[in-house]
Amino acid sequence: MFGATDKITALYCRLSQEDERAGESLSIENQKSILLSYARDHHMANPVFFVDDGYSGTNFDRPGFQEMLAQIEAGKVANCIVKDLSRLGRNSAMTGLYTTLTFPKYGTRFIAINDNFDSADPNSVNNDFAGIKNWFNEFYARDTSRKIRAVQKSKGEKGIPLTVNVPYGYVKDPNDPHHWLIDPEAAQVVKKIFTMCMEGRGPSQIANQLRADQVLTPTAYKKQQGLGTPHPLPENPCKWSDSSVVNILERREYTGCTVNFKTFTNSIWDKKQRENPLENQAVFPDTHERIIEDDVFEKVQEIRQQRHRMTRSGRTSMFSGLVFCADCGAKMYYGATNNYKPQNAFFDCSVHWKDKEKCGTHYIRESVLEHLVLHHIQMVTDHILHHKDYFVSVMGQQMRLESSEKIQIHRKKLERNQKRIAELKRLFIKIYEDNAAGRLGDERFDMMSQSYEAEQKQLEAETQTLQQEIEVQERQHENIELFIQKADKYVGIEKLTPYALRELIQGIYVEAPDKSTGKRRQTIHIKYDGIGFIPLDVLMNGKTA
Repeated sequence: MFGATDKITALYCRLSQEDERAGESLSIENQKSILLSYARDHHMANPVFFVDDGYSGTNFDRPGFQEMLAQIEAGKVANCIVKDLSRLGRNSAMTGLYTTLTFPKYGTRFIAINDNFDSADPNSVNNDFAGIKNWFNEFYARDTSRKIRAVQKSKGEKGIPLTVNVPYGYVKDPNDPHHWLIDPEAAQVVKKIFTMCMEGRGPSQIANQLRADQVLTPTAYKKQQGLGTPHPLPENPCKWSDSSVVNILERREYTGCTVNFKTFTNSIWDKKQRENPLENQAVFPDTHERIIEDDVFEKVQEIRQQRHRMTRSGRTSMFSGLVFCADCGAKMYYGATNNYKPQNAFFDCSVHWKDKEKCGTHYIRESVLEHLVLHHIQMVTDHILHHKDYFVSVMGQQMRLESSEKIQIHRKKLERNQKRIAELKRLFIKIYEDNAAGRLGDERFDMMSQSYEAEQKQLEAETQTLQQEIEVQERQHENIELFIQKADKYVGIEKLTPYALRELIQGIYVEAPDKSTGKRRQTIHIKYDGIGFIPLDVLMNGKTA
């Protein structure tokens, strides 16, 4: 046990960003001077400073405070001195807990100079008012938090970026700190990451490739460029992690938009950042130059949702996640024969693998599938090249028929939802009036109001989805033009690449093999991204007519 002369006098200083605006009176230097003078004037031995610079008083997870607390709990602190109670904390419950229970328990005298609080004098009137002062300190924190949130909300709703750290691939415009400019070197790495994902590589494979290519991590690169970053420099500046790759792949800002309110906190006491649903975020398009095109970004998000099945040899296929059974609609599993030769790799219906009675085999070799898909893409791109107007006419008519049917279904459901939402609002008003008049008990009212509220939220979310679906269906002509632009890049394609496959195709549906003629015949149907199934037979007949 430490003797009285061995114990220290803890001088605790804290300054938050909000307090810093109050001026020099709350600076760390000012606090240190006041505390040290007080300790010397009152002959308190072994003064030791514990400092938290830039930390909020709303929680006690601060390195300086926690270090001091550890010393107190070890019985090494005789006195703890702060400038005022707010320096210890702005959470009235926790501040009171430490001053009235924790510190006395370990024999530590607590002093708040400006508030005339001294635990050595329990009969002091100033000590009695400490609880009220702690409450006012907490009220100040709450009020400050409300004001900051209001300012941030106003800025965010105007499209001003709320993020302090500019995404890797961009730098702040020296003439306008709210505007971002492309950093050419980092932007090339971002493009490379998206390209590798489009080729079917997962985050781990991408990170391994970047490490092999000796590409600096975002933190190491920013440090090298003299740019600010909240992360410490890693030991290996080229050691990319899976999470860094995922963070880049999921940042919508690379499409040239500003995204605000991506995260939220529950209260000023709980600082944990939680992900905000997309519908609660504010997205402002075309606020800076894009690095990644919209269709590539959306395709990458689809790929990220898919799990690619590997064979026991560790091989995977560029078709993984894209091949489906034409009969039951289930995904087709990727596999290999016992010798694991690449030319023998195949796909078969996942339902058939689990239960042969539920769906027959739709087995197709990967090499055959590649040949059929490549041939189909060659025919489609060649037709577009020579008969673009006819292609637009046929696909436009087909998509209008499909869209009109879908739009009609969506609009009917949308109308039903809107009527039910209006009805729920009327019902809620009625039960509220019944409850206020005593005709409906509180317990019954709570149960019914919760039920109505849950149903209303579900219908409102579904309504928003339906409205988005209707908008998508009404923009089908744009989809045709976008597909033609993508298809133009692959005219004369001789070898199928993972990137081309992901960019052009949404799904491949494999029919069961036909052996009626004595020869095995395999038919596939390709659903192209944005426009669906292309009727090649109709296109070819029209071309020769």
